[in-house]
Amino acid sequence: MAHDDSWAKIFKDNKIQSHDFDKKPYYLTAEKIKRSCQDFQNTGEKEVRILCKQDTRDSRPKCFVENNLFLLPVKNGEYVIVKGEGYVDIPEIKTTQQVYLSKLDFSLDTSKIGDSEMQHLDFAYASSLIRTFMNDDSLVLTIRGRKYTPEFTFNIGQHFIKVLSVQTEVDAGYEGRDKVVLIEAKRHSATDVIIRQLYFPYKQWQAHTKKEVYPLFFQKEGDTYSIWQFKFNNPSDYNSIKLVRSGKYRISTK
Repeated sequence: MAHDDSWAKIFKDNKIQSHDFDKKPYYLTAEKIKRSCQDFQNTGEKEVRILCKQDTRDSRPKCFVENNLFLLPVKNGEYVIVKGEGYVDIPEIKTTQQVYLSKLDFSLDTSKIGDSEMQHLDFAYASSLIRTFMNDDSLVLTIRGRKYTPEFTFNIGQHFIKVLSVQTEVDAGYEGRDKVVLIEAKRHSATDVIIRQLYFPYKQWQAHTKKEVYPLFFQKEGDTYSIWQFKFNNPSDYNSIKLVRSGKYRISTK
C-alpha cells in the first residue's frame, strides 16, 4: 500500500505541492505527519513509521511518483523529501546458478526450521558461502540489528543533506582482517531497493573503521541464494552506487 490519501493530505496541509524541489529539499516532521493524518481511521493511514516506509519505487505514494520524489530520515522525528533517484536496481542475475558445496562437515537441522531472512543468511554464512563470495576466510560475524548513525553529510545531486542520528539496521555485518562486509537481506524477489538501506549503514561503519566497507544485497528464493556486491564510487555521493558483481548459488551439503 502506498497510502495515497494520507500523503495527499500531508502535501495539501503543508503546501508541499507548491515547493520548488529543484532549489532545495523539503523537511517534514513526524509531528506534522501525525497532525495531518489524525482523523484517518486505520493505523496504516496515520502511523508515521508505516507512512514513511517506502523501501521500493512502487511503495511510494502517487504524489511522490508523479514528482520524482523520495523520502529519507535525517534525525529522530524528521524526514526530508528529495527530488531525484532514490533507488537502485537489483538486476536479474543471468549467469548460471553455481552449485556451492558447504564447507561444513555436518548437517544443520535447526537451519531448516522457519523461513526468515536472518535464518537464510546465517545458513549461507555457516556454509562459508559469504566468505567464499568475498574471497576472505577471515570474516566473522560482528554486527547485527539496529544502531544509531553518527552525524554525517552527503549530497544528492546539487543538494547537501545532513543526518544527525537515525536508526539503521544491518541484517548481518562481518569483519575480516582488512574489510567490513554489510548485508541487506530479503527473502522475496526484489527488483529495486532504496539506496538508503545500503548507504546509511555504509556511512555509519565507515566512520568507525579504516578498513574498506563492502555493501552487499542478499536474497533467498526457492533453493537459490543470490548475492549482489555494490560500491559507492564517491562516499559522499548518495547516487554514486554501482553494481560490482553478482552470483547465484545452490548450497549443497553432500
